[in-house]
Amino acid sequence: MREPSFAGYFYPASETALKKALEEAFTGKKGPGSMPPETVDRNVVAAIVPHAGYPYSGQCAAWAYHAIAASPKPDLFIIIGPNHHSVESGTSTETWKTPLGMIRADQEFVRTLSQKGSVRLDDEIMTREHSMEVQLPFLQLLDEHAKIAPIMVSQDADLDKLALDIKETLVETGKKAVFLVSSDFTHHGPDYRYVRFNQEPQQQIAAFDKQMIELIKEQDAEGFLSFVDKEAATVCGALAITLLLKILKPMDAKLEQYYTSAEVTGEDKNSVSYAAIVFEEK
Repeated sequence: MREPSFAGYFYPASETALKKALEEAFTGKKGPGSMPPETVDRNVVAAIVPHAGYPYSGQCAAWAYHAIAASPKPDLFIIIGPNHHSVESGTSTETWKTPLGMIRADQEFVRTLSQKGSVRLDDEIMTREHSMEVQLPFLQLLDEHAKIAPIMVSQDADLDKLALDIKETLVETGKKAVFLVSSDFTHHGPDYRYVRFNQEPQQQIAAFDKQMIELIKEQDAEGFLSFVDKEAATVCGALAITLLLKILKPMDAKLEQYYTSAEVTGEDKNSVSYAAIVFEEK
């Protein structure tokens, strides 16, 4: 079992405080304005969500989960995130624990996928990684019986093969999945060794992020990754986003929310951008 590594850091460590933080994420002024709906009137099959501490990006993330809650429940959530610590990719069959309880991996899906060879089974690889753990309380709020398939993507991944293997595994196992890609956008400032914009930096950061978001909405995987590489963009989940775009068939994509940490903290010397983007069946 994977014990929570980031409770008390990225999100509250107690059940009561965590539930309050989730409520504030949905009802805060930058959130969707209400708790997750119970009516089904959308068909979201994928979302890009941020993974900073809840006081910073929680209200942005809540927009994506609000849309997912209004969609049919899947058999599992495939969470694709970056590896902030090494160049290795991996997946895991471990049960994860949060202050809200246990959330189990879909053993059949994970093992079938790992047997194809594009991503290895490694229950230790995610121990230090926060990008997936911070998504789990949101999922538990939506569905206490949710199952996951965590996939960490790094430089060693063959994205084309992995995309094909994921699609084939879904067919072979007969599973219906919702994809969650965990990524922040531009990290700007001396703390991130990326100082690109000096005049009206927040406006320039937003314009810069918009270029990438438009490529994502167009589902232009190669164009997005080329832009990131050319501009040395500091999008931590760039490979995870590219993988998603290679998996999805043509969808209706919508930017639900966008802001930077500077709008929360009032400090713009260093800032991180957050976006909630959802993909729905046409």
